[in-house]
Amino acid sequence: MPRVSNKPKSSARTTETSLAVVDAIRDLDGATMNELSEYIGLAPSTIHRHLVTLREHKYVTQEDGIYRIGFQFLTVGGYAQRKTTAYPMIKEKVDSLAAETGERAQFIVEEHGERVYLYTEVGQSAVQTGAHIGKRGVLHTSAAGKAILANMSRERFDETIATRELEQGSENTITTREELADECERIRERGYAFNRQETTDGVHAVGAAVTDSDGEVIGALSVSGPAHRVKGARLTEELPERVLSAVNELELYIEHSVHT
Repeated sequence: MPRVSNKPKSSARTTETSLAVVDAIRDLDGATMNELSEYIGLAPSTIHRHLVTLREHKYVTQEDGIYRIGFQFLTVGGYAQRKTTAYPMIKEKVDSLAAETGERAQFIVEEHGERVYLYTEVGQSAVQTGAHIGKRGVLHTSAAGKAILANMSRERFDETIATRELEQGSENTITTREELADECERIRERGYAFNRQETTDGVHAVGAAVTDSDGEVIGALSVSGPAHRVKGARLTEELPERVLSAVNELELYIEHSVHT
């Protein structure tokens, strides 16, 4: 539950309150002004001032007293998505992986030590996992997230892990820094990462990092599917081969784009 202190207002505090209002609307899946006031712990009059400004700038909508998130966030998010290096090719490769495998394919990026779904597509046989564009999560529980961690510099890896608890997504999740460092070493050696029911029970995934010509990580491609179907040679051979092929093509495209 978002809470904002009652310290004297500054421009920074005002912004913080507006963001708390947005988060509360999202958390409550739409809410009245009084519900927001109770949820955040601020007076209705204070909440109202922020809602007026957010509505004026199209970040929230209001109908029959219910405030909801506005599509202005989609406008801003779409801009951030399109500005990502090689986004059109990323989308093409994710779409191809989903069509070829019949499973869910996605590209994630790292921001503030979290994974963010930049783009995702589902194949004919894909199961719904709750993944969607813009969804955030911890890095260490996913194949793509671990692939990104494995390709960070040691300094960046230590910095990222030091600032976060290794939350347990399932009983299979790695929860110690030593285990995670060892796992990242194995990922670097083979070139791809596995997620064996570490994020969600019953779901396996394969992921590999995409880097630029300087070795900097741009993000990671992954394919995920139900554990009863994504197993054996399909998990350890077929999907890694497909993911690595797509990654190689992406990296060649990126390198060619930079030098042309």
